[in-house]
Amino acid sequence: MNEFEDKVVIVTGGSSGIGKCIAEQFYNQKSKVIIIDKADCNTKCDFFYKGDITEKEVIENFIKQIIEKYSKIDFVINNAGLSKGGLLSCDYENFLYVQKLSLAAPFMITKLLLNNFNNNAAIINISSTRAFQSQPDWESYGAAKGGIVALTHAMAITLKGKARVNCISPGWIDTQNSTFSKEDKMQHPVTKVGEPSDIANMVLFLCSDKAKFINGQNITVDGGMSKLMIYHNDYGWQYSED
Repeated sequence: MNEFEDKVVIVTGGSSGIGKCIAEQFYNQKSKVIIIDKADCNTKCDFFYKGDITEKEVIENFIKQIIEKYSKIDFVINNAGLSKGGLLSCDYENFLYVQKLSLAAPFMITKLLLNNFNNNAAIINISSTRAFQSQPDWESYGAAKGGIVALTHAMAITLKGKARVNCISPGWIDTQNSTFSKEDKMQHPVTKVGEPSDIANMVLFLCSDKAKFINGQNITVDGGMSKLMIYHNDYGWQYSED
């Protein structure tokens, strides 16, 4: 029996992309996989709930149902997130929507599960390197992803003895099976663009007994891209205002 067999795992936003890969890796390890997503789902799982976790009533009903069905939860993967632009394109309501999805929902899901975590439980929050680096008009996403990093260490302290809480900040992850230029690949120190499995592998590691002394941390998984210093005219880099 592997250590993930029969473990109960919640994955938000598990219908596509990184969330789908995470859910299916747990499923392949014989975990009991629960997905909540507002999109239809064809991901391998044991229980699917269709709903928008920016709505408090959706979260409450979802948690009520899974507690009735499973009683104890081992792992929560707060993966759901999106961007609705920034100062140039995002209005007040859409800015709040992104914060509800990426911040308020993980907070509320955790709060409602306080008395239902199994021994050695773990929570993994999915942030982004955009919590630390920016391009124009990404404020809604950057603020949410920066917030989830801070929420991670705060929850790790509050949940002492109940659950470990860690965060992963992916860099460029290809979720569409795209074809990339040599330049796209070579700008990464590992000479490749990331894949969903690169993040899913880290999620499973952080949930495993091998990571039992890791808590309250953010781990960047970006192929070393955020460590690359860029100066105009150095190593072929050129600044352009276009």
